[in-house]
Amino acid sequence: MRVGIGYDVHRFRADGDGALRLGGIEIKEAPCLDGHSDGDALIHAIIDALLGAAGEGDIGKQFPPGDPATKGIDSRELLKRVHRLISARGYSVNNLDATVVAERPRLSGYIEKMRESIAIILGLPMSAVSVKATTNERLGEIGAGEAIAVTAVALIEES
Repeated sequence: MRVGIGYDVHRFRADGDGALRLGGIEIKEAPCLDGHSDGDALIHAIIDALLGAAGEGDIGKQFPPGDPATKGIDSRELLKRVHRLISARGYSVNNLDATVVAERPRLSGYIEKMRESIAIILGLPMSAVSVKATTNERLGEIGAGEAIAVTAVALIEES
């Protein structure tokens, strides 16, 4: 068994255009996050956790931030590619645990949909995917509602 830890943070876009994409689902009550892809900080943290567990670097190594081929790409596609990569290296995902840190929007009504989205992409039962949400108690940029941060842990094993 191998463990990986992932972390990602993105600011909300200043122009407020678009809906927030988090865990592969759209949340229309908040603006989208700024990023080279769709800015899905939850999926990005999971990708980093999986890559770290497999010893394959990080999201920036696999998908360089200036690559025009991934500009605006749906992060679910990036997660599919990482899943194929680690599977080709002889690993399968055992389980994931992630914590989203955000003052806005309130995420409790979306957690199950996020878990389901991630589980489907990785071919896992929902019981193997945990997503939790908390606030930053109004401290710093995240606490001011200017950004969202995510920490994720992945456990993988040899297939």
